[in-house]
Amino acid sequence: MMNKNQARLSGVHYAKSNEFKQIINIPMHIHIITPALASSLSGNRATAGRWQDFLEQSGHQVTVSVNFIHDPAKPPVDMMIALHAWRSAEAINNFRAAYPEKPLILALTGTDIYKFQISHPNVVYHSMEVADALIGLHKHVDKGIPERFHAKLFTVLQSATLTNQIHRESPSEKQDFIVSVIGHLREEKDSLRAATAVRELPAFSQIKIIQAGKAHNETWQSMAESECQKNTRYQWLGEISHQEIEALMAKSKVMVISSMMEGGANVVSEACVSGLAIIASDISGNRGLLGDDYPAYFKAGDAQALRKLLLKAEAEPQWLALLQSRCSVLAENFHPACEKMQLDAVVNALLAKF
Repeated sequence: MMNKNQARLSGVHYAKSNEFKQIINIPMHIHIITPALASSLSGNRATAGRWQDFLEQSGHQVTVSVNFIHDPAKPPVDMMIALHAWRSAEAINNFRAAYPEKPLILALTGTDIYKFQISHPNVVYHSMEVADALIGLHKHVDKGIPERFHAKLFTVLQSATLTNQIHRESPSEKQDFIVSVIGHLREEKDSLRAATAVRELPAFSQIKIIQAGKAHNETWQSMAESECQKNTRYQWLGEISHQEIEALMAKSKVMVISSMMEGGANVVSEACVSGLAIIASDISGNRGLLGDDYPAYFKAGDAQALRKLLLKAEAEPQWLALLQSRCSVLAENFHPACEKMQLDAVVNALLAKF
């Protein structure tokens, strides 16, 4: 049985955000660190921007940058929130050296949990040790980190909003069965798995993969361009605006999330809010958002298993409708008000402690 203080700081099964509603927010200067530049459309930058908005709504002054350099001539910082244990390690160390007694929150990314924790354990674990609270972006993060960190782990699910209401077109016999893949092209995302899965579909199938996202490097760009040339069922749009992403989701029947590792993909939230069915790789990061009983998982990296699910979605309207319904029900978990409440709860828990 946890004592009251342990319960306050435990977020492994975090649900009782209402406990902190009575704590008055003390206006603070909060510094958010993200490894993504201001011009980036990456998930880390989007998360930092949303959290800045939420915290400013709660009365705090918020600064967002890629690093932290202490300047005694500037007003003091009261709290840091760092995204990424490994990439933000320098900023974390700089903050802790300047402010050893002030609260530090660390948000764990997918590559922290499933990659850098293995390749650079000393750096990642040091960042986790010196943080006063950890944020996981899906409900199974506790399964991926050492037990000694569980007591300070909170869950904050990333939210999504639509610029415009999505209206799905009525199906027709001649209409392509559009499958969208959204996210930067890189190894962790296994980005071309959906394209691989549709290379040799039966001639009667109307499945077409449309992918949106910036190539991580020239190699990924070359692979995507080559796939476009040899695979008539595949189209790569490159990096597109959020409005264009919404338009792509509106005409899609299914979204594929093929990642080998995820810390809690915001594109899952966006798909659910838009009522778009999801077919996802069977990894902890997807299960932590969609649930263990979600009916459309495939083994990560398995193009044949993905192909079977895509054909099933095309051939069985009732099953596709079931997926859409499940995702629509999950959408309530990804409302901005929920994310703000969960983030405020972490901040308030540390205020109560400090």
